[in-house]
Amino acid sequence: MDKILNRRLQAFSRDGRHAGLGGIRRGIEKESLRITPDGKLAQTPHPSALGSALTHPFITTDFSEALLEFITPPCDSIHAALGWLEDIHRFTCQQLHNQGELLWAASMPCILGNDADIPVGQYGSSNVAQMKTIYRVGLGHRYGRLMQTISGIHYNFSLPEMFWQAYAEVEGYASSLPLQDFITARYFDLIRNFRRHVWLLIYLFGAAPAVCPTFVRGREHHLQRLEPGSLYLPYATSLRMGNLGYQSSAQSELVIDYNNLNGYVQTLLKGLMTPHPPYEAIGLKGEEGWRQLSTSILQIENEFYSTIRPKRVTESGETPIHALHQRGVEYIEVRCVDVNPFQPLGIDSEQAHFIEVFLLHCLFSDSPSTDADEYCALYGNQHAVVDRGRDPSLKLFCHGGFHALRDWGSKLIEEMLPVARLLDEAMACDTYSRAVVNQRDVIAGNRLAPAAEMLEKMQKQNISFYQLARSQSDQHHAYFQGELPADRREQFEAVARQSRLDQQTREQQDKESFEAYLQDYYRQYSALLQ
Repeated sequence: MDKILNRRLQAFSRDGRHAGLGGIRRGIEKESLRITPDGKLAQTPHPSALGSALTHPFITTDFSEALLEFITPPCDSIHAALGWLEDIHRFTCQQLHNQGELLWAASMPCILGNDADIPVGQYGSSNVAQMKTIYRVGLGHRYGRLMQTISGIHYNFSLPEMFWQAYAEVEGYASSLPLQDFITARYFDLIRNFRRHVWLLIYLFGAAPAVCPTFVRGREHHLQRLEPGSLYLPYATSLRMGNLGYQSSAQSELVIDYNNLNGYVQTLLKGLMTPHPPYEAIGLKGEEGWRQLSTSILQIENEFYSTIRPKRVTESGETPIHALHQRGVEYIEVRCVDVNPFQPLGIDSEQAHFIEVFLLHCLFSDSPSTDADEYCALYGNQHAVVDRGRDPSLKLFCHGGFHALRDWGSKLIEEMLPVARLLDEAMACDTYSRAVVNQRDVIAGNRLAPAAEMLEKMQKQNISFYQLARSQSDQHHAYFQGELPADRREQFEAVARQSRLDQQTREQQDKESFEAYLQDYYRQYSALLQ
């Protein structure tokens, strides 16, 4: 085991330091497409019964009007987070049932038409609403709208101050120095190791080995035909995380510095402030109105596609990067999780427990600085696992050489077991250890990962990806028709009503022009440039 990891685990096992782990907070964001009974993308506006997509705290939309996003509040247990997510699903599915729609159960999309058939999210007439819509219009011009119909799950994770105080003591950090500086630096340690090992999460939980042919219509691709009516790669895990998903040739120019906060801010600002000739050719406006927010490599920070992000809750009108620069990292957002079509919520308790062990392992392990060469090598590992992760002969690059995925994965799993036991002790349970042991069986080939299970079912039953996902969508829709407690239903109905009022208030309060609003927003970027 890594000597530094072992030392930190031993230190947290003494004197009750592990108690701070009991205060972990987590939240889940989950995207799902609304579809029609014939399996096509819904063309209807965001349902009024779900409230305002701009101001509702739990139910919004992502790129498209048809791409719902569910957001749980931060929760003090995995059970509570999943409970919130289930209630949001249940309320939403029952509203959709009334208009003859349901939620698509997979990350890769349903039957799609042309780009123009994918409705962009609408949020009202306020300045922030216009900015959200124009940003999405810009994404459509830059990457095509088809790519934006992919769904995923984001897992938000933060550790409490009690934990950080204990960790600072273990590391000999001077009590006279700002604790937030220590917290921010350690979150970047976690992020660097996460990026080194994210391939393991993609291997274990990838659930996108195949697509409907309509997703790649008119695009070059490297997929193979799988009858009846699918495209796939035999050893694929998560095509969503590869070249067919959230990738960009323009962003390949960016080498983001994850060694410290200032490096991260300055390299991300480069993407936000550097014009990109193909985007300049698109232009800011056309006869139809705004085409994009800017002609830079990135319109806003969220356009940078990353498997993990450092985050800080923003104030009204504040950019995420300004919030980070001013107040440091508050939590991290894991962005590599596929929607598992075999789970009604797209994620289950076992996976959530494993993710938290994985994150704490990333935090406690030695995390040397990274450079441009390692940055490129990590992308190479990620794409290899995306396309060929289940190939028994696959080797990944690590420490100057290539190592078999299964050997490296087994080593990481063994290192994670004492981390899991520490979390079990803090939470008075055994669920963390059981989650790791079960994934050890996947690495050993004794249990199927979701991607392998999907392909096995498709081939044994001679069905397409669409047929598999549609069947699961129907099953989940029926499941969510079960009773929702009356108090929770009333709560969601009240929140929906209030969100519509909040949107109206925001629209009435806006006095400055959109152009002035946008200039003020972008001025925060230029103020941070060094």
